[in-house]
Amino acid sequence: MKIIICVKQVPDTETQIRLGADGKSITEEAVKWIVSPYDEFAIEEGLQIREARDGEVIVVSLGPERAQSAIRTCLAMGADSGVHLLDAAFDDLDAMGTARCLAAAIRQLEPYDLVLTGQQGVGGDNSQIPGLLAELLDLPQVTMAVKVGLGDDSANVEREVEGARERWQTSLPAVISAQKGLNAPRYASLKGIMKAKKKPLDVKDAAALGLDPDVLLPKTRIVKLELPPPRPAVKMIEGDPGQQSAELLRLLHEEAKVI
Repeated sequence: MKIIICVKQVPDTETQIRLGADGKSITEEAVKWIVSPYDEFAIEEGLQIREARDGEVIVVSLGPERAQSAIRTCLAMGADSGVHLLDAAFDDLDAMGTARCLAAAIRQLEPYDLVLTGQQGVGGDNSQIPGLLAELLDLPQVTMAVKVGLGDDSANVEREVEGARERWQTSLPAVISAQKGLNAPRYASLKGIMKAKKKPLDVKDAAALGLDPDVLLPKTRIVKLELPPPRPAVKMIEGDPGQQSAELLRLLHEEAKVI
């Protein structure tokens, strides 16, 4: 079974984000970059499927030179090979442009049985790539998977919805996006890290993917980035319990306006 996993390199969720001088980007200085946490669930699921059914796991990632470290992390976890999509034409892609590049790379890996992604990349949190990939590849999709069971040519998937779970069956190949709870991602071992250095990593630009850069021109653009407003100071309420309760209700009604 050939499993393709799309991963994205994102800032560590504990990194303090600073805005760039243009107000439309972040300052990358001192930023620690990691594999998007939701993509780690997809990687683990792909590895577990391969261990149960044999085959290979191929990681595909689009990004600047530093993205190779994310691919190597996936290889250290156990993926068999990686594909890095790198080109100056990819620098300002929107979600559709990114999906076009990923889809072109995936087509070159045919035949394959399954495409896995995280439900979203924590950098932009757009949650658009799984659906766009399924459309461009003309494949069925199931999103927010928390359980995946595979047959010979089909998959039974449980997906999380508000307050419940849905069970879906789909034919293969298909695009499935991973949600928290699908599994517990493994850590890369020292042995895996050493092996990752020798595993194949193919670098492809727009020409190698057969893509016209004009097709990749973004249809959307970032106008401005803003940091969340600082949290207000804690307000202490004085008095006995009765006075405190009355004052709390007043504040919730007049200031917070939640009741």
